Amino acid sequence: MKKFYVFLLLVLPAVLLTVNTGASPFAFATEDETDEELVDVETEDAAVVSEDAESEDEPETTKSPDADTFLLFTRPLHSSGSQLELPAGYPVEFLVGFANKNQFEDFIVETVEASFRYSMDFNYYIQNFSAVAFNREVKPGHEATVSYSFLPSESFAGRPFGLNIALNYRDSRGNQFSEAVFNETVQITEIDEGLDGETFFLYVFLAAIVILLLVLGQQFLGSYGKRKRTTTTRKVVETGTTNSKDVDYEWIPAETLKQIQNSPKGGKSSPKQSPRQRKAAKQAS
Repeated sequence: MKKFYVFLLLVLPAVLLTVNTGASPFAFATEDETDEELVDVETEDAAVVSEDAESEDEPETTKSPDADTFLLFTRPLHSSGSQLELPAGYPVEFLVGFANKNQFEDFIVETVEASFRYSMDFNYYIQNFSAVAFNREVKPGHEATVSYSFLPSESFAGRPFGLNIALNYRDSRGNQFSEAVFNETVQITEIDEGLDGETFFLYVFLAAIVILLLVLGQQFLGSYGKRKRTTTTRKVVETGTTNSKDVDYEWIPAETLKQIQNSPKGGKSSPKQSPRQRKAAKQAS
């Protein structure tokens, strides 16, 4: 019995708390499912809000039914049906034509502007070019042509971009219109020049190095040849007449011969005489 009372004292409070609160083991799972449903609703609202924001960021393009526009690229030339290629670092020029088909209202061509867009999303701007203001009035039934030019950066070479050319104009009642006369993907190309400044100076530097090496080689060969010639040349030594039998003594006076024979060296060397003595010996003979 004691064990039974102890068991009741331990279990009864837990049962009473459970019955009073009305909680069940499955209550927490239900609350989790409710939270997940709330999160899903919030994400859908966020997606809707983001779509609305993107739609608001898109530029509005309006065109008057009483006006026609034309576009002609003059530099570089472009044929319809092919992708336009623009050379990097060179000016691009084109003409925009405007025709007023209305018979009663005037139109005023205000500005022309161009911009590079991301090729995968034209809403993303890469580079904006300056807008040129014309403010040219076009009478009913008349046409007008304006020119525009811009310079693609050399850093864009080899990549595709979206080119947007917009013409802004208004009618005599003040209604504003903005028409995209060109909105396509173009390719920025790099033109290989025949000889640029860096290549020219590189060739000059290489030519100077070659000339310097030739001069140094010539000097080295010249000094080496001189040293070789000095070692091969021999000194010429005059030995004179060593055989006394080959000497002709007939033209020598007799007194001179006697003096040579009576000399201490035994006639091997001639005595030294002054010019006066030689002259006197010749007169005596």
